[in-house]
Amino acid sequence: MERKLVPPFIPNGYNPGGVTIKSSHELELMREAGRVVATTLQTLAESARAGMKTKELDIIASNQIKRLGAKPSFKGYRGFPATICVSVNNEIVHGIPGDRVLRDGDIVSLDAGAIVGGFQADSALTIGIGKLSAQCQELISTTKQALETGIAAARVGARVGDLSSAIQDFVERRGYSVVREYVGHGIGRELHEDPQIPNYGLPNRGPLLRRGMTIAIEPMVNIGGWRTRCLEDNWTVVTADGSLSAHFEDTIAITDDGAEILTRL
Repeated sequence: MERKLVPPFIPNGYNPGGVTIKSSHELELMREAGRVVATTLQTLAESARAGMKTKELDIIASNQIKRLGAKPSFKGYRGFPATICVSVNNEIVHGIPGDRVLRDGDIVSLDAGAIVGGFQADSALTIGIGKLSAQCQELISTTKQALETGIAAARVGARVGDLSSAIQDFVERRGYSVVREYVGHGIGRELHEDPQIPNYGLPNRGPLLRRGMTIAIEPMVNIGGWRTRCLEDNWTVVTADGSLSAHFEDTIAITDDGAEILTRL
């Protein structure tokens, strides 16, 4: 679950103040939360099918997270009414599971978070329902690769702007746009911590990445323009021009050997 951007973002020399460095014990709790999230998303991806209502996916996720001994991060967060976010087609993020029926050819973003021992992990992926068009397949592939590009740039001594600019450059060179009004974030005891992790920006700008920092990187990529609007439910964010959107996210820890991905099995 991404964070709304609070401008101005990553100015040169910005000191986030709220950035926390995790202890080895805290990182282990986040690894366990990450395993819960990864397992839950894998189950959801295998379960989603045409004819299913999005609220059925929420029930699956709720049961899975509880069975694994964790608590959902999103349920009740700032009033969010569900365990996961399910965003379909032109919905970018924060889709509320309900009676919407998934149809063949839909693309669906699944976003989940879990808490173990007071520490959190957050991840998202986009899947296709049934047979996808080549356009949808390419959008999903590009967004997934954009996440990998950002993760590869996240290392000790780099700045947030280095990974932000790497994501933006990768996406825009392929003719897509990155959402600018919502961003990734630090994560740990709180779902949203400093620093903010935009998917666009300039290299050599923003907070310095240090060993023990934990962040959620989450490119949101649109076929059309980058602008967004929020629906009347005050949660669901859609593309302003109605174009398709995809979303991938992982929680990572910054280590001396590069990024450790906490939300993969």
